[in-house]
Amino acid sequence: MTSPNAVRLQVMGSLRVWRGGVELDAGPRQQRCLLALMAAQVDRPVGMSDLIDLIWGAGPPGSAVNVIHKYVGALRRLLEPGLALRSGGSFITRRDSGYRFTAGPESLDLVEFRQGVALAKESLGRDRPDRALDHYLDALRLCEGPAGGSLADSAGATAVFAGIDGEFLDAAIAAAGVAVTQDRPAVLLPALRLAARIGRLHEPVHAALMTTLAAGGHQAEALETYRSIRERLVEELGIDPGRELQEAHQQVLTQASPSVVVTRTPGAFPAAEDAAAGSAPLIVPAQLPPDQPMFVGRTVELGVLHDLVDSMRDDRRTSPMVVAVDGMGGVGKSTLVTHFAHQVAGEFGDGQLYLDLRGNEGEDGSVPAAEALRSLLYGLGLRAADVPDTFDALVGAYRSLTAGKRILVTLDDVRDASQVRPLLPNSADGLVLITSRRPLVGLAASDGARLYRAYVPDLAEARQLLSSRLAYLRNPRAIGVEPDVIDEIIELCGRLPLALAILAARLSVRPQLSLATVAAELRDLDQRLAAFPEGRGVTDPRTAFSWSYRQLSPGAARMFRLLSVALVPGITIDAAAALAGQDLECARAQIEELTEAALVAEGESGCFTSHVLVRAYAGELFRTVDPVAAQRAAITRLLQYYLHSSYNAQVVLEPNRTPIAPAPPEPGVVPRRPRSYREAIDWFAGQSEVLKEAVRVGADLGYGIVPWQLAITMQQYFEWFGHFQDWEDVMRFALRAAREKRDVVGEAHVLRSLAGARWFLNAYEECLDLLSAALRVFVEHGMLLEQALTHINFHSVHTALGEHEKALEHARIAVGLCRAAGNEKSEMRCLDCMGRSLTHLGEYERAAVELQQALDLNLAVGRRHEEAMIRVSIAHNLIERGRTEDAVAELKRAVEAARSVGQGPYHFEAFRSLAELLIETKDLAGAREAFDRAGGVLQSFQGGGPRHMRAALSRLAAKLPGRP
Repeated sequence: MTSPNAVRLQVMGSLRVWRGGVELDAGPRQQRCLLALMAAQVDRPVGMSDLIDLIWGAGPPGSAVNVIHKYVGALRRLLEPGLALRSGGSFITRRDSGYRFTAGPESLDLVEFRQGVALAKESLGRDRPDRALDHYLDALRLCEGPAGGSLADSAGATAVFAGIDGEFLDAAIAAAGVAVTQDRPAVLLPALRLAARIGRLHEPVHAALMTTLAAGGHQAEALETYRSIRERLVEELGIDPGRELQEAHQQVLTQASPSVVVTRTPGAFPAAEDAAAGSAPLIVPAQLPPDQPMFVGRTVELGVLHDLVDSMRDDRRTSPMVVAVDGMGGVGKSTLVTHFAHQVAGEFGDGQLYLDLRGNEGEDGSVPAAEALRSLLYGLGLRAADVPDTFDALVGAYRSLTAGKRILVTLDDVRDASQVRPLLPNSADGLVLITSRRPLVGLAASDGARLYRAYVPDLAEARQLLSSRLAYLRNPRAIGVEPDVIDEIIELCGRLPLALAILAARLSVRPQLSLATVAAELRDLDQRLAAFPEGRGVTDPRTAFSWSYRQLSPGAARMFRLLSVALVPGITIDAAAALAGQDLECARAQIEELTEAALVAEGESGCFTSHVLVRAYAGELFRTVDPVAAQRAAITRLLQYYLHSSYNAQVVLEPNRTPIAPAPPEPGVVPRRPRSYREAIDWFAGQSEVLKEAVRVGADLGYGIVPWQLAITMQQYFEWFGHFQDWEDVMRFALRAAREKRDVVGEAHVLRSLAGARWFLNAYEECLDLLSAALRVFVEHGMLLEQALTHINFHSVHTALGEHEKALEHARIAVGLCRAAGNEKSEMRCLDCMGRSLTHLGEYERAAVELQQALDLNLAVGRRHEEAMIRVSIAHNLIERGRTEDAVAELKRAVEAARSVGQGPYHFEAFRSLAELLIETKDLAGAREAFDRAGGVLQSFQGGGPRHMRAALSRLAAKLPGRP
């Protein structure tokens, strides 16, 4: 029986998606294309720039990144409807600047196909051709047509899908040979006919189809197949059938023993004849540099590379396997590829070539293709006198000497695809390993290269790397090796292998230098790179990063420097545009250039970050290249972007007191303008960490923004979503800044807000002091609404202390002030406070009147924000009046009102009160559900919720049968 949640995707043919056996609509064309492209590259991260190129080609829209984010979100919901908000799920996960699609053979036909082909090859290796043929048949039946259907709208997408088609064609040809030798040709004919339709001009496929037809007694169809392919080759390509097709044709004509023939003609080259005649013989090159003696880890990366090489072990390949590994400077690309090359070198008996193309030195300093070809020809043993002069002749000589050979070519530090394309050997049995700073998308699209990005190792592998090197010290105990210090050093280095290797070497020559001292040096971000010695033949991180920096366009180089002051945990394109003071499209292009150069990476939330050492390098450049005035202006623009964006979002949330409008932003700052309640909440949810940092930075710098204005915009979000400690921290930053500027009114606003945070943390006496100080300022300045809101806060504190008479008096004063100020939104809160206090004092009828008045006013102005708290107050009043059933109904309405606006504290209180009431009415099932929902709300709060809320839930648990 199919699981109701089981997902199945088909890409070997038109894209189709099923869940639980029911076919789903995968959305609009571009969304389907995105899903097909990610599935076609299953288990491989695909960068954002690559996805844009694959979907749109040379003319992507300005909104391409946002469109892809939207499509990914829709696809995640399609594949996993119950997925939590902003969760990556099990199929589509974020990886650096792009996404990775992961699926097993039960979920994706391509994975099942590859598994079947692998089993077939394994069976052949065990001399079980009968089992091999069955596995091939199972795999081939999965294909229903050209991969991706008609979804390819770019050359890159066409190449990706053509790669899958190529796998199918290769498997069909290999299976044909087995079917013929097993005297079962008929079983392969459906797959071979489909392969011939997909590969209309693919000569090996048609040769296999002809010989298999002949073996099955279908000579006439075999001859017609030859006639058709010959006509197409002549009409469309202007060429005659190749040797393989001609030999298959001859077999059919003569009824020779049918078999699938594979013949390669390397082609003659004069130097080979000269060698036979006695001149300098061609040698078997062995040019790989020495392997790293202390190489550790990289298990996953090596596994991926081995899998790619294993996939080339098919004698029907028509071109070399090309694997290009890219990544940031110092991440260990060359070390990884060299180590892997040594592992597989024995499989390439015709030799191993190696060349450093110095791509890091840019177009002027890197090795030209012609010079590279000469070096490779010398490596193959060609005499200098025999090396051709022209570029075309060099390419021809190289291809002739490598034709048909099992040769390994390692090309380190490649600049771009054009530099390396002429260096690809002319052999389907060849392997080319490439390293580069940038992904070689062009090489993948036109030459079928497999791209793989190398990332910094995880903590465990980084620890192994550093520890193994430290173990070579003469007296490792002298440096006081401690696991926690080592881990701190590793993280301060961002787990960058180059940095860790240099530190280990530094410690080896200074055995008395303690790890604690090194860690202290690394903690200073401005001086962090000073911990890595320069010169004396050492490529330090600063030098490695400079190679990438020098190749940037002027605009991207400036953006790189500016991003050193981006706030943690990351920066969006909008914020980066404000930081640079330029338009969005320009900023996006520059960020994409930095991403491609592996100098920044895109995170799951759409924010961009830099490696810690790359950020330190950018900071050094920022402080030395950019004038002080420009530095200050950039930071001011960034802080103002966050202030004005948050102000706009807070206005949409309609607080009781409209936020104080900040001064107009600097030119070049275009803040976000959320249009709906949901967008405003999403702004605060996605940027809360950055906004906290912005308040702190503004307070520390003393310029850019008025920190308390930004802090106040965040209060409502912090309260509703239970970030009480964050609320307090932000207000203390703002309070310090307001006092330093002697901003008395700003200080009063912060004191009142800080009292709210402290109330949730049970600091009631401190709350009274904070509110009293704020109220004095508001009275002195005649600020009626602020006075009213402060009295409402007093009411909350006195209620928590059980001082209901005092609480009622503050509520009465607040009502009068709100009416004088003409603020109905705050008046309804005051009436609610009065009703609650009257209920506590036993004046239930009077309380009911005040609460009903508050609710009527609330419904008239349409404020769901206060509706939950008012209905909770009404429910408590109804309980005291014995109207239990009505109270239950009110609490359920309160739950819905609080949920609709994400008002966490009253969401919790409504569920808690409902559970307590249902216990009294003996509705234990309903009580347990309400209790669980209350607990779920509390767990969503920072730190598991305030102490008094946790205590209330514990008391409720004791009343609920079956609960501890």
